[in-house]
Amino acid sequence: MSEMTVRRDIAEHPDQFAYFGGHIMSPAQIEGNTRYEIASAADSHAVAKRDACIHAARHLRSNETIFIDCGTTLIHLVELIPDDCQVTAICYALNVAERLTRKPNVTMIMLGGHYHPSSTSFAADYDLDRLGDFGINVAFLSAAGVDMQRGATCAAFHEARVKQKAISLARESYLVVDSSKIGKLQRAFFAPMSAFRAIITEHGETPVTEK
Repeated sequence: MSEMTVRRDIAEHPDQFAYFGGHIMSPAQIEGNTRYEIASAADSHAVAKRDACIHAARHLRSNETIFIDCGTTLIHLVELIPDDCQVTAICYALNVAERLTRKPNVTMIMLGGHYHPSSTSFAADYDLDRLGDFGINVAFLSAAGVDMQRGATCAAFHEARVKQKAISLARESYLVVDSSKIGKLQRAFFAPMSAFRAIITEHGETPVTEK
């Protein structure tokens, strides 16, 4: 049985199961049902998300520091990190962190702060300041909406602030999305398209601008 099948079955039976941080739990152990949102999203366009990450993986280089955004797209990029690739990976979401722990040569740095269950992510002003202590070679960003004129957007304002900080610090930033996000606009703006070196979808990489 595939991981995506397990996630879907859990999401379809919230009265019996909960999925939280890589663990299957009883609903009585957690409050509310917002934590199911990311489990449901994991199945949406999963093949396209993985294909986009296959294209993005060519920007993974040993002995560099990378930033990996939250959501359900870039978990596929984590899975594509070669076991012999030595990188430092900065993240702020439990679903990303849980997969990074499986990589033997990855040094993981997890940002903390207030927990947001809908995306299993964390955010805090003090950790945004801490992020500035790192030299980020490559930032891999996700988005819920991509409009070529209005820019990249997401659903949560706390995520937007983390994304903006990572982009400001990175030598290279790539927007990794499946094509269903193109043409959509969400409520939280985080970057103009010129902030990215390229947009990467399941169809390949489209250069945007040179930094």
